[in-house]
Amino acid sequence: MTVMTAPDKRDNSPILSVRDLKVHFPIPGKGLFAKDRPLKAVDGVNFDLFPGETLGVVGESGCGKSTLGRAILQLIAPSGGQVAWLGKNIVGIPHRDMQPLRRDFQIIFQDPLACLNPRMTIGEIIAEPLVTHKPELGKDEIKTRVKRMMARVGLLPQMINRYPHEFSGGQCQRIGIARAMILEPKLIVCDEPVSALDVSIQAQIVNLLQELQREFDLSLIFISHDLSIVRHICHRIMVLYLGNVMELADRDSIYAAPRHPYTKALISAVPIPDPEIERNKERIVLTGDLPSPLSPPSGCVFRTRCPFAQEKCATDVPTIDRVSETQEVACHFHNSI
Repeated sequence: MTVMTAPDKRDNSPILSVRDLKVHFPIPGKGLFAKDRPLKAVDGVNFDLFPGETLGVVGESGCGKSTLGRAILQLIAPSGGQVAWLGKNIVGIPHRDMQPLRRDFQIIFQDPLACLNPRMTIGEIIAEPLVTHKPELGKDEIKTRVKRMMARVGLLPQMINRYPHEFSGGQCQRIGIARAMILEPKLIVCDEPVSALDVSIQAQIVNLLQELQREFDLSLIFISHDLSIVRHICHRIMVLYLGNVMELADRDSIYAAPRHPYTKALISAVPIPDPEIERNKERIVLTGDLPSPLSPPSGCVFRTRCPFAQEKCATDVPTIDRVSETQEVACHFHNSI
């Protein structure tokens, strides 16, 4: 895998700006007169995404990564905040106004086979966005475009009439990528696109995404548990915990000098290929389980598992502090730990 070079942001405006984004799900209370309680899956996320950039989103299962990705695409209705696409807030706009915008952003799902309709040929699956968004195209033109995109993602065009069950997991993920790319979008949310694949296939899919990004000037939001893959493909990395941003920094800063205790724990879990270094490196083991988003801790949501927590952490919510031009962290004591 090749390491991505960060795009130049000096003359670019963000393609996507997310401000105080919240996704709260009402959970019915127990008892006849009990009130609903909010499950805070995403609780006030802020970031910008620039043209040609890949933003990695990492964190434990249940921290809100996938919910965040779906809320950005308006597949889940946000409870609050703004998602500005090319300067226009798209939260809460009518369906008829949202439909034309959907050709600009797509999603690649985690399970490559489960997201494909087993009753449709792969040609029909890949062509479906064209049929929906470009009804003026004739059948021959649609078929030509589908075959061209199949070849571009590494699929044989003569397989166009086969069904998903006839393909391997890696091939099914290529079908999903072809479907996402057929409209030539500006943004793709990759929701753990390689977690269900073998290691060798993971590298092929990551390289394919990098090639497509360079060719089409794509912006990517790459959601993953695997921090070694995130390090290769992402320009910046955002660390989530219980729907809150713990740290946001460029790739080199966050791996060389993480500032938040949670980020340090995640980085320490990344395996190092050198056996000697791997045996002797310091490991940070977090105690306890991830708290429920139904009743998150007061103050800093990470304090119940943080080895550096103090009294202030239980009462005051930490603000996002800019510690350098490329690094932000939400921790009261990031300068002393």
